[in-house]
Amino acid sequence: MLNIWGVMLFIRLTWIVGHAGIGLAVVVIAMATVVTTITGLSTSAITTNGFVRGGGAYYLISRSLGPEFGGAIGLIFAFANAVAVAMYVVGFAETVRDLLVEHNALMIDEINDIRIIGTITVVILFGISVAGMEWEAKAQIVLLGILLIAIINFVVGTFIPAHDKRAKGFFNYQSEIFYENFGPDFREGEGFFSVFSIFFPAATGILAGANISGDLADPQSAIPKGTLLAILVTTIVYAGAAVAAGSCVVRDATGNLTDAIVPGTVINCTNAACKLGFNFSSCATSNCSYGLMNNFQVMSLISGFGPLITAGIFSATLSSALASLVSAPKIFQALCKDNIYPGLHVFSVGYGKNNEPLRGYVLTFFIGLGFILIAELNVIAPIISNFFLASYALINFSVFHASLAKSPGWRPAFRWYNMWISLIGAILCCGVMFVINWWAALLTNVIVLALYIYVTYKKPDVNWGSSTQALTYLNALQHAIRLTGVEDHVKNFRPQCLLMTGAPTSRPALLHLVHAFTKNVGLVVCGHVHTGPRRQALKEIATDQAKYQRWLIKNKMKAFYAPVYAEDLREGTQFLLQAVGLGRMRPNTLVFGFKKDWLQAVMKDVDNYINTIHDAFDCQYGVVVIRLKEGFNISHLQAQEELCTSQEKSAQPKDIVVNLEHSDADSSKPSSKSVSETNSPAMPQDQKDEEDDGKASTQPLLKKEAKGSSVPLNVNDQKLLQASSQFQKKQGKGTIDVWWLFDDGGLTLLIPYLLTTKKKWKDCKIRVFIGGKINRIDHDRRTMATLLSKFRIDFSDITVLGDMNTKPSKDNIAAFEEMIEPFRLHEDDKEQDAYEKMKAEEPWRITDNELEIYRMKTYRQIRLNELLRENSSTANLIVMSLPVARKGAVSSALYMAWIETLSKDLPPILLVRGNHQSVLTFYS
Repeated sequence: MLNIWGVMLFIRLTWIVGHAGIGLAVVVIAMATVVTTITGLSTSAITTNGFVRGGGAYYLISRSLGPEFGGAIGLIFAFANAVAVAMYVVGFAETVRDLLVEHNALMIDEINDIRIIGTITVVILFGISVAGMEWEAKAQIVLLGILLIAIINFVVGTFIPAHDKRAKGFFNYQSEIFYENFGPDFREGEGFFSVFSIFFPAATGILAGANISGDLADPQSAIPKGTLLAILVTTIVYAGAAVAAGSCVVRDATGNLTDAIVPGTVINCTNAACKLGFNFSSCATSNCSYGLMNNFQVMSLISGFGPLITAGIFSATLSSALASLVSAPKIFQALCKDNIYPGLHVFSVGYGKNNEPLRGYVLTFFIGLGFILIAELNVIAPIISNFFLASYALINFSVFHASLAKSPGWRPAFRWYNMWISLIGAILCCGVMFVINWWAALLTNVIVLALYIYVTYKKPDVNWGSSTQALTYLNALQHAIRLTGVEDHVKNFRPQCLLMTGAPTSRPALLHLVHAFTKNVGLVVCGHVHTGPRRQALKEIATDQAKYQRWLIKNKMKAFYAPVYAEDLREGTQFLLQAVGLGRMRPNTLVFGFKKDWLQAVMKDVDNYINTIHDAFDCQYGVVVIRLKEGFNISHLQAQEELCTSQEKSAQPKDIVVNLEHSDADSSKPSSKSVSETNSPAMPQDQKDEEDDGKASTQPLLKKEAKGSSVPLNVNDQKLLQASSQFQKKQGKGTIDVWWLFDDGGLTLLIPYLLTTKKKWKDCKIRVFIGGKINRIDHDRRTMATLLSKFRIDFSDITVLGDMNTKPSKDNIAAFEEMIEPFRLHEDDKEQDAYEKMKAEEPWRITDNELEIYRMKTYRQIRLNELLRENSSTANLIVMSLPVARKGAVSSALYMAWIETLSKDLPPILLVRGNHQSVLTFYS
């Protein structure tokens, strides 16, 4: 009540009645009350939906709408309260100045006197507020008592006959004055909305209770009762004072007793004053000093004892100033504690048993002092009104938003609210902002938007369970369900990848390359198969889930992390192939790295690797196998770095070596092992290039440091480290070579096209290589060019390979035979029983018969590698059709030898095979 009853009650309300008339003055008060009542209901709903801490409007909005809106409005609301100190102090200083003028005691001039009085006043108020809440509360009680006495004094004064005041326009209650003052009489360019804008700050104190929520014993009960009762009582007083003043005082009066009408005198005058014995018609041609229109101190005139109204003005202005001076630092302290704006954290420090924000008090003092020096009440008021209204609008919108989101956590104990009324309240607040001052409203919205964008960009690490999160979930759920009712269409096909990265941090190059063609286009799910002891693996999954998803978000990877426990890699991949996804948001392409260590690996693992490809085709997935010459897995380098950083740092600098700097401090080293680790502990680290070892790590950055604890990297590891970040860089003017050897639905063409639409790959040109006959090269080229044009895929060149089926060089054939020699069965050199036993025990071995049947296919892979090295050795990326062997017909060793031979000693290569579902179309 103290904050709502401010300077406007005593020195502006009667002026508003003079311009707007009693009828419109009550409408002005009612409009302001509608806005504040709706906001009061919304405030009550939010404050009864859980424990309310200190921070007032900021706390309410931030916990409801999230840090973006909360951070923006918190800064503005704290600033508005600081400026409100100036408004109330200037109102107080104006009254003191008027007293000085009345007694001819001005110090300098009218404006500078306001500045001097305002400065002295704010220093005293600052001292009271720093003394603590006890002093402030005691001062408020005293001020409330004075204010109530002043209001009673005004009401009593309206009934006391005062013939000596009639010359100044006061006639007690008169029906003639009521009827004359009921209608509007706008002057000097004033209108309904300009008068409304002057009055509205009188209604902006409704959050005073919420602003000190941290100091209340039971804020959930106190805030709704206190706020709504305060609005009711203050509205009755405002409306009653407006009607009383409008019924007792005429609009213009001279103050001269000589204007009294002598009985029997004939005059041409019909207004209320004339009927009551005074002729103030001279006011039409000259400025008068009294009456509702001309005198801001009308309430002092009406009152029974004038000095009590002056005391009431002092009480109202000083109590409101004191409330604002206490509110602003507390709001600002709550904002700074949440660290939404890191640079302001210094103001979060509290002192004493009540955690008083002394630094905030000092800042508020200087802001208030700066605005006091303006010394113009009508300039300060609209600025504050807009900032307060922006806060009210967001409080109302918070309730609407929380109700709309249907979050189970939204269950306020206060039931007398309605989401649609809250929305109307938010719209009303925005409308009133522009009515009061359109440029100030525009500026306020720009500031809120700028702060919102800043906080959104910074992404503070907070989670308050806001309604924004709830509504995001609800929208996602509704859209996902709606999407399930839509049939797939070839025009809307997009590669949605199940990417077998293991820990996402262990194979950054694999993730970056896939992310390059799926970002903002399709889904990426990083699959991670945990093996080993079940209990330990499940424990690791629980910790890894949040950790790696957070890493993906931090590194701006638009991907999901999906860990799973299984006996081996193949079983885990089968689980993921069948279960990952939701409705239409399901992967359709399995992506993993080439198992470059297969020659040294346990062949059971190689069997699982090959069978995983067949499992993908069985589940109607496309398959992409990616090979990087240096490999993908950098987890052993990260483990080495973790070991180094855990050791004691040497005091003496040694040789400068390459050091791995983690981008995420939260690294751990779970102990669940992949199949290859479990079966072959002494195996080289490269073996784990596809199966995941479960080690959680972070993406490394190259950094040179002189640290004794670091271990120099060997040449291969340095190359691996450099290769792991190669897809993060802009690719420059190069080529993406597409070797389209089989029609698999068009996936081999679609992926390169998607890559060229991305910023890092846009300078790369697509070159297409196809097989053909020597005597039809031109015809095949024209046919392919026509086909690509129909698909609307830009290309720089088409090469028809007429010599693709030529026999490869003897040296390369010999190298292939040497590579597969350890895996051959050589059944012709063995007894029948020994051969059959070995074949049953080791089904992956290559038989002489198999080698002969697939000799031409073997030669084709060797020849393709020769052509690749001849034509595409300088390409940025090669995308090629993946050769597929019939399930069970070709041994694992022979199939791996084909892929090894096909893709060795080349730039990064994607071996792609669609599931024969068309992914490209001619038609619009």
